[in-house]
Amino acid sequence: MKLGVFTPLLSQLSLENVLVKLQSLQVSTVELATGNYPGNAHCKLSMLEDAVALKDFRRQLEDNGTSISALSCHGNPLHPDPVQAKQAQEVNRQTILLAEELGVPVVVDFSGCPGDSPGAKAPNWVTCPWPPEYLDVLAWQWDEVVAPYWAKRAEFAAQHGVKIAIEMHPGFVVYSPETMLRLRAIAGPSIGCNYDPSHMFWQGIDPIAAIRILGDAIFHVHAKDTQLYPTNMPRTGVLDTKPYTDERNRGWIFRTCGYGHGAAWWKEFVSTLRMFGYDNVLSIEHEDSLLSPEEGLRKAVQFLNEVVIKEEPASAWWV
Repeated sequence: MKLGVFTPLLSQLSLENVLVKLQSLQVSTVELATGNYPGNAHCKLSMLEDAVALKDFRRQLEDNGTSISALSCHGNPLHPDPVQAKQAQEVNRQTILLAEELGVPVVVDFSGCPGDSPGAKAPNWVTCPWPPEYLDVLAWQWDEVVAPYWAKRAEFAAQHGVKIAIEMHPGFVVYSPETMLRLRAIAGPSIGCNYDPSHMFWQGIDPIAAIRILGDAIFHVHAKDTQLYPTNMPRTGVLDTKPYTDERNRGWIFRTCGYGHGAAWWKEFVSTLRMFGYDNVLSIEHEDSLLSPEEGLRKAVQFLNEVVIKEEPASAWWV
């Protein structure tokens, strides 16, 4: 297993300077954003139509000894506004094509969330089964919007030799292991997850136990943590809508690795990932409102370097 970095945290830097900085931290793997919510500071989809730019991009990575773990285009491809949905879908489509061109095996996205009907204006995330009209909305979303889109998009990805890793995130229809496996059952094995333990923590899901449920559906992993605040949680619950910067009043906040859970927890996390077949990249994502991106990145690399399993285990005498 090795460390990587999801580079939007360094969006103020050019790709060249990002690679130099990561080289100084002895990190040689990146996850690059291509558009939608993360933007596209370091990976332009226009390279699909510009052979010179694509060649220069490849050479820049090769010269720095850098590989790409995934291309990411987190968006809402199921948005009830057809203009927004079309934009997110097109970024996803082009990202799959660019991943194929670059030999990148995984594209990361959100599942998206439709509205409550064909005429809706905003997404509608259903969180409870009652009153009963909520279940009617949920059935309509999955049957009429989620399943048709993702079945077709999964087939497209498979045709181009790319897997799509859905990040389980509240606010979208796929937010838990159960909803992830539901989508995978519909769309097939080219759909799996980008596993971010931080989103499991605040929902009350044990991230290590969930690895055993997801198994080979884990295609890519984010290294990000969550700190829970028991003094606030009885008031806020887990569905806390206050801004992330209102740290002292929230029930939980995102933290840099090492500032939420200790090394013993992360060692078990990476060991369980490996036990269930994932032995690839831990891609550091920074959303810690108490640390700058510079400090958060440096601290996460230092902490995780003591946690990751970097070599094949020695064969035991009884094997």
